[in-house]
Amino acid sequence: METSSSPQHIYPFLQGGGEMGELTRTYDWAQTSLGPPSSWPQSLCTTLGIVLHSAFPMFLFWGNELTCFYNDAFRPSLGSAGKHPALGKTGKEVWPEIWDFIGPLIQQVMTTGEPVYFDDQLVPFYRNSRVEDIYWTFSYSPAYGDDGHINGVFVTCTETTEKIRTIKQLRESNDQLAFAIEATELGTWDLNPITNTVSANARLKQWLGQPLDGDISLPVAIAVIADKDRERVIEAIQKALQYDSGGTFDIDFTLVHPVSLDERIVRAKGKAWFTDEQIAYRFNGTLQDITERKQAEKILTDSEQTLRSIVESAPFPIGVYIGPHMQIQLVNQSIMNVWGKGNEVVGKRYADVLPELKDQGIYEQLDNVYRTGVAFHARQQRVDLEVDGKIQPFFFNYSFTPLFNADGQVYGVMNTAAEITDLILAKQKIEDTEAALRGAVELAELANWSMDVQTRRFQYSERFMDWLGFTENTKSLDEAYNPLPDEFKQQVADAIEAVLQPGSSGYYKNEHPIINRLTGQVRIIHAQAQLFYDTNGNPVRLSGTAQDITQQRQLQIALERQVQERTEELEASNEELAAINEELAATNEEIAVANKDLEESNKNLLRSNQNLEQFAYVASHDLQEPLRKIQQFGDLLKTRYTASTGDELIYLERMQSAASRMSVLIKDLLTFARISTQQDATQPVSLNQVINSVLNDLELAIQDTNAVVRVGALPTIMGDRGQLGQLFLNLFSNALKFHQPDLPPLIRVEASQVSVNKLPASINPARGTKIYHRIDVVDNGIGFDEKYVNRIFQVFQRLHSKNKFAGTGIGLAICEKVAVNHGGAITAHSKPGQGATFSVFLPV
Repeated sequence: METSSSPQHIYPFLQGGGEMGELTRTYDWAQTSLGPPSSWPQSLCTTLGIVLHSAFPMFLFWGNELTCFYNDAFRPSLGSAGKHPALGKTGKEVWPEIWDFIGPLIQQVMTTGEPVYFDDQLVPFYRNSRVEDIYWTFSYSPAYGDDGHINGVFVTCTETTEKIRTIKQLRESNDQLAFAIEATELGTWDLNPITNTVSANARLKQWLGQPLDGDISLPVAIAVIADKDRERVIEAIQKALQYDSGGTFDIDFTLVHPVSLDERIVRAKGKAWFTDEQIAYRFNGTLQDITERKQAEKILTDSEQTLRSIVESAPFPIGVYIGPHMQIQLVNQSIMNVWGKGNEVVGKRYADVLPELKDQGIYEQLDNVYRTGVAFHARQQRVDLEVDGKIQPFFFNYSFTPLFNADGQVYGVMNTAAEITDLILAKQKIEDTEAALRGAVELAELANWSMDVQTRRFQYSERFMDWLGFTENTKSLDEAYNPLPDEFKQQVADAIEAVLQPGSSGYYKNEHPIINRLTGQVRIIHAQAQLFYDTNGNPVRLSGTAQDITQQRQLQIALERQVQERTEELEASNEELAAINEELAATNEEIAVANKDLEESNKNLLRSNQNLEQFAYVASHDLQEPLRKIQQFGDLLKTRYTASTGDELIYLERMQSAASRMSVLIKDLLTFARISTQQDATQPVSLNQVINSVLNDLELAIQDTNAVVRVGALPTIMGDRGQLGQLFLNLFSNALKFHQPDLPPLIRVEASQVSVNKLPASINPARGTKIYHRIDVVDNGIGFDEKYVNRIFQVFQRLHSKNKFAGTGIGLAICEKVAVNHGGAITAHSKPGQGATFSVFLPV
């Protein structure tokens, strides 16, 4: 027969004890400084047995580390989410937020052996997921060990938080009652029917003209009541003091001050209290000064006729509606004109007169004002009314104002209105115009800016903020000039100040560069603005727009440089020819004629260069602008003819498609022109980073074609990141575009090095060096016949019709130009149906 070795058999003091007894039995005490219960002193076992089996909240700190024990009665004080379970932990670990308070108390008890006691002590600690203000009545007593020395602290406690809260609430209620009496300016009284003495507050004593100290005899109080009301009040008091009356007292009467003779109308409300023998032993209540209300009632009565007169003569619409059904009691001619009705509407229900207002929310507005007594105001509210048998929209500013009777109850609603239909329609036209203007500004990619003349603070649109690198849309004068290069700051400041001077045209126009404060990007902008004045003729705001003309100016500069170079070449040629002409002028008349022809050719060439420069500007701006207009108005026409069954939509789509292709062609030409005039770049560029950026740009195309792209380790070269991005973007785009219809694209990018003597025979790099990087872009597309390899790198050369594969025929020409700009070259190898390999050779 086996014997149980469970803790409850070995340690009798741990038997029972509820939830905390179970936790104590199963706790791994061997991991604590106390060790297993088998090694505990008898004094701890005895004390812990008392704690666990007590129905009174108890807590025990034991040993040098003040290990914590507590019972089920104490458990709720720890809250639902807080310190529980704290069993077996040290006191400082469990109570860190109040240890500065209880720690010294515990040490005092363990040192002196004298208990401590606190009544309703505030001890806030963490429970229920937060630190709470908790009040306790508790005692700390010494707990002795087997050797007779103090080895712990025994805590008995009761949480008194609710009691303290109740006391506070009672005090607050009393304070609120006193405040309410004071705030409502009530007089209070308490009559002893046996002694016929009245105790009253200071306000009532002042009303009665009596000293503030001491009680008042009932006859003295009665004497202050006006003669016309005195007998009526006496009868009401006598009746209230009779048990059968229920003891209620409610009456209005007038007090006459015995000294000043000022009259005060009061309302007295009270109740008599009776013994079991049905004898009144107390009679108390309040007096409220209702003088103003009574006067107001008289004024209200007198003003009804005045209100009617005002309503009927008012030049703006007014109506008065009575009762919950909003019966029309009073209307003037103005509101009847708005309704298109006559005098027959008086006496009818509002909803019956204007049924078209159903589902417009107006009935609900009236009902809410009638129920709550809160006025309703509407501004620029659309109201659809029947006019001449048709429902038409009108706009009003109107109010529904509650009307109160003498008892303060709402008995009706007054409706005042002002028609603003013409104003709203004019405002809508202005808003439509502003929307069109914003659309034009956005279409033209303009940025807006303005300057307050008085404060010299600038305000910018989001586009301008992006250009300048600003994160705030307002800047001081000095901050506004920061993005300007130093050599332009004074020039811009002087130009703005000149516009502000008296007698100026008020028109500002300037062209200058700006530098983004965050990225360092430089733009050239064309800014213009108009000065606006107040009614006194003083300037208040300079407001205008700015346009980014960086591309136009860069292209213009590049073209001007080419023109200059060609001009210099021509001048040199002219000088040589002039010398020859001087030598042969006397003997060779034909050469003279030839020189004259050559001079004319030079003029034609200069004119051609100027035309080229003008074309660049037109291509960058003037050609793009009508294309944007064609696309914009084409979208508008497509929207208008959405329901058309004819050929209009087909024509519009063809027009849009042609405009889109032309826009792409112009952009590609500009890209080619910029790359053709680009100076050699010397910045280190990681080709892996360049290709990662290109793959991000082509993410959608890659997903749509289910393409797979594999990129090996690529070198870092000296070059222009933007141009190299254009090169690989065009190569990858071609690989995706010219893929086989039944085979997902596979693109591989690999790098190697070749010496100059192993270059292909067809390759002639722009710059000589011993070693070249070879970057191969390999695809599994439709391929092409290699006899066209030289043709594909020429501008506008295509091997396929535009109906089969979209494109401008410029992409590979751009690739070839980028390779040459970087001192290298490009070639390709392919066979129809077997993919293509494009090899780019760049100097190491």
